[in-house]
Amino acid sequence: MFDLTGKVALVTGAGQGMGLGIARALARQGAAVAVNDIVSERATAAAAKMDGARVIAAPGDVTAPDDRASMFETVRAAFGAVDILVNNAGVITGGMPIRKFETLDEADFRAQIDLNYLAVTGMTRLALPHMRAAHWGRIINITSESWRLGLDFGLTHYASAKAAMVGFTRMASREFGPDGVTINAISLGTMNNFDDFSGIAARSTAVGRAGTPDDVGALAVYLASVEASWITGQVIALNGGSNVS
Repeated sequence: MFDLTGKVALVTGAGQGMGLGIARALARQGAAVAVNDIVSERATAAAAKMDGARVIAAPGDVTAPDDRASMFETVRAAFGAVDILVNNAGVITGGMPIRKFETLDEADFRAQIDLNYLAVTGMTRLALPHMRAAHWGRIINITSESWRLGLDFGLTHYASAKAAMVGFTRMASREFGPDGVTINAISLGTMNNFDDFSGIAARSTAVGRAGTPDDVGALAVYLASVEASWITGQVIALNGGSNVS
């Protein structure tokens, strides 16, 4: 089960953290994987860590249309067209400002919309023609439980953009489904990419720990597989039981 041999995957923001975990998991199941990151050296280093796998670096800025097109050309030249697209890139260069709404300006919101919504729709637009022609494709969007919960963390700009991603996922599933293309979102709870969150995770999750790249990778593999062909338009909470609904 969950064999991805013969499939080609492109994972954005995969030079580190959750994206790297997803890329590794897909490669372990046999997929050829393109590792994207806005930092070229990070993408190259991450790809090099996956010894023995069919992995390449595909650096670029997902918010830039020319970079998006270049990524797909890089993948096509190495492996062929993209069968599995994971839209994981979600934190702006330099980190994400965590501030109350009244201290945020339009540029803060625009940066999040560009990265967490418009980049997702732009990448999907490039992947879709091949997927439709092949009558098989998987699009996996990585969102955050912040869109669902309404947290008092100063994340209105980020959570709003992630909510837009969720809306796109749900609506697009009805358009893409007849062509054999599924689109789902993984909604992440407290993850271990920030050390400061380990105490919060221990207190707030049913399993008493933060999520890991391996946790995300396992779910991404399932959603990318043939076995998940009847799952689309879903937002799957991966949160260790911090929110049960």
